[in-house]
Amino acid sequence: MKQMEEKILKEGQVLPGDILKVGSFLNQNIDTQLLAQMGEEVTRLYADEKVTKILTIEASGIAIAAAVGLAMGVPVLFAKKHRTSNVDGDVYITKVHSFTHGEDYNVVVSRDYLSADDRVLLVDDFLAKGAALYGLVELCDEAGATVVGAAIAIEKCFTGAGDRLRSEGLRIESLAAIESMSEDEIVFRS
Repeated sequence: MKQMEEKILKEGQVLPGDILKVGSFLNQNIDTQLLAQMGEEVTRLYADEKVTKILTIEASGIAIAAAVGLAMGVPVLFAKKHRTSNVDGDVYITKVHSFTHGEDYNVVVSRDYLSADDRVLLVDDFLAKGAALYGLVELCDEAGATVVGAAIAIEKCFTGAGDRLRSEGLRIESLAAIESMSEDEIVFRS
């Protein structure tokens, strides 16, 4: 998606440890026009999949997932990183490692909100090591739901996670796919 690539080049900042800071437009201060365009593009890419639910992990994926859900006209569900008092009863649970935070989380989804009848599109802000997607797929598998694919705002192709997941059969559509990045240059996959 050209608009996403342009925004990354204009406002993104590469930090040590292969971190791409996009807080000025994507995951802290959100460019709502870009967000709406992202929702429309993901809807176009997955138009034939009969998606019934969007699934993401809190927190940075929620805004993107909501834009996609709004554009598709389907509900959005997010996995919580911590079981809280308002998530009671039976839950699906899996462990996910956060590349950005360097922590493991037990992510949970109430069994009331995810079922075998669902055709799920996974949505997230970044694809780096693939742990979030693996975790979301595991939650869907537990529920018997069908995963139709994943929509990612920014994929770090140089980690190889996206290619590995694709080789395992997961359809992944990334709005910006970064082949390499340094403080001086960001190169997108063609």
